Amino acid sequence: MTFMPGSAAFENAVPAATPLSGEEAIGFVLSVAGASSQVVLDPAALEAAMAHPDPVAASAGQVGSQIKMRVGGSWLVANVRSLVYQETGAGRIVAEIDFLGEGDEERLTGKLYNFRRGVTRYPVPGCHVVPVTTGDLRQVYAADTVPSVGVGTVYPTKDVRASMLIDAMLGKHFALVGSTGTGKSTGAALLLHRICERAPLGHIVMIDPHGEYGAAFKTNGALYDVNNLQMPYWLMNFEEHCEVFLTTSGSERQIDGDILAKCLLMARGKSRLGQEIPKLTVDAPIPYMLSDLTNLIQLEMGKMDRAGDTAPYLRLKTKIEEIKADPRYGFMFSGMLVADTMANFIGRVFRMPGDGKPISIIDVSGVPSDITSVVVAVLSRMVFDYAIWSRNEPQRPILLVCEEAHRYIPADNGVAKSSVGRILARIAKEGRKYGVSLGLITQRPSDLSEGVLSQCGTIIAMRLNNERDQAFVRAAMPEGARGFLESIPALRNRECIICGEGVSIPIRVALDTLEEAKRPASGDPVFSQLWREVGDEEAIITRTIKRWRAQGK
Repeated sequence: MTFMPGSAAFENAVPAATPLSGEEAIGFVLSVAGASSQVVLDPAALEAAMAHPDPVAASAGQVGSQIKMRVGGSWLVANVRSLVYQETGAGRIVAEIDFLGEGDEERLTGKLYNFRRGVTRYPVPGCHVVPVTTGDLRQVYAADTVPSVGVGTVYPTKDVRASMLIDAMLGKHFALVGSTGTGKSTGAALLLHRICERAPLGHIVMIDPHGEYGAAFKTNGALYDVNNLQMPYWLMNFEEHCEVFLTTSGSERQIDGDILAKCLLMARGKSRLGQEIPKLTVDAPIPYMLSDLTNLIQLEMGKMDRAGDTAPYLRLKTKIEEIKADPRYGFMFSGMLVADTMANFIGRVFRMPGDGKPISIIDVSGVPSDITSVVVAVLSRMVFDYAIWSRNEPQRPILLVCEEAHRYIPADNGVAKSSVGRILARIAKEGRKYGVSLGLITQRPSDLSEGVLSQCGTIIAMRLNNERDQAFVRAAMPEGARGFLESIPALRNRECIICGEGVSIPIRVALDTLEEAKRPASGDPVFSQLWREVGDEEAIITRTIKRWRAQGK
């Protein structure tokens, strides 16, 4: 069947063309211009297609759907970006389309196979447009020949699997964005579970700021929090020491920093390890004792040739002693962490070897808020520095996943102000060269540094309610995905748009349901039920206050 004979507009407009065997034409190409072009769709043919038993063919012509056209011995696949109805004669619909890729045509059946991204030949105006079928989508999304992980089904089908190309996705970073309550945490857990299943000997480090993911990875992950992380303070570089120990700003901060640099270098040099290194730097991860650092500051303060007053020395000494005495900082600044445990720490946190548990969940919810960003900075920098200094060794790529990424890499030049922002921005730009992959998860993409988001080769977008967030993600997504973007506000829970390097072409996906035991502890409270429950309030308050006063200990 060609175009509906009852449509006068089409009888006048459609150029003469050979009917397509076994395919129902729904329109023709109007104009061609590089990546995007225009096609004219027949309203009557679209209405007839809606009754098609194939749900993919039935949705032909809708925004975000795919269409195809034959050029020589190939099928070109395009995505519908927008639709406009024009009042001419019997009326017609003009659609903006983006070319996605092309596949070969099987001579006997006319079916599409061997799909690849990108277009080598363009159609000419007048070329017939036909719906894409479920069989076509199976070929388009087939990922049998390359390592991939299945995360759901392609909308609107129930059985076409949506697979993500694991090497392309991790090799060029990825971002998962979505408003709170859309299933973002569960989606992240699903993706990480699938990666762990595919690579049980992998190396994944996840920064978990709310303590949600420990419940999801009890069986296949190593869980660390303030009680067992044991991250030695001497792993910090000079910049991170400044963020913890310096309390001033402006010119005073410069003076305090100079004193800290001099005393820290001497403290590192006092250890046996430090004495073995001929050109020791203040950034080198050499163990030292905090008491040595405070004694050196006291010594410098007492020197007769010292310039200026004693205030900077006293400020530094007081701050260091305050942190040493505070039990909340014990996971990092305990006197027990003086020994050289760097190899053990790297092996534990980076899962080398992983013992069948390829992911480390670093729960920083119990870390004092004033040093949370420093802890994340140290962990991120350790990942990057390890990759740099192990270049001549057998490569062990590491995936660093950062939940609530907008807290650490904020927009408005916030990246340049903090050590964590600088190191994550550097990983985004250079990590690929050294085998470090970055996964960013955020509910406010507009608060995230634009430069860092643009470095993410794969974007997984769940529903975004905020218009500013939608515009931000739209700007970061590739041109061919623009048609899908219009549906981001209308996505249901556990649905997402995936585009970029990790998929062959942009797709709308209904994510798989995750078993209860593998879900993060991020469910919404059921107010209508919980507010009917009464009793034992006094004991609840007593126990809560006890934990509160002991700061979780």
